[in-house]
Amino acid sequence: MVVAADWSQSTMVLLEVNGRRAAFLRQAVERLQLGARVSVLEERAEVAGRRAPMRAGFDAVMARSFGRPAVVAECAAPLLRVGGWLIVSEPPPTDVSVEEGDRWPVGPLRSLGLEPVEGVHEDFAYRILRQTEACPDRFPRRDGVPAKKPLF
Repeated sequence: MVVAADWSQSTMVLLEVNGRRAAFLRQAVERLQLGARVSVLEERAEVAGRRAPMRAGFDAVMARSFGRPAVVAECAAPLLRVGGWLIVSEPPPTDVSVEEGDRWPVGPLRSLGLEPVEGVHEDFAYRILRQTEACPDRFPRRDGVPAKKPLF
């Protein structure tokens, strides 16, 4: 919503599977008078990523870290056009040092058509990836499978 309010030239689809949260988002869109540019879709990302016009339909996907990086990447990549950007908010750093390559390994990301670009760590953290080639048709896998059997 912040990005939509600040970036007036954009159109956005907010994807939320939880009915109560989707209803809240619809109310917020209405109250902020963003309805002409922002819509809310109550659907699983795995479903949206398999159907037109959602598949390869977006220049950017912005996601909170709703699961392990493998789950976020597999759910987002099918939504992106080639050349599109995936921007993922990262959890706060922990005391245990984890290398970025461990969280976002290049090889498995390439199997989705994604390339890591940059990690930003300030008072907040996020990861930027680019869709360098079309996500293969076999992704996303069936509902729930990305979380049950992550690619990495």
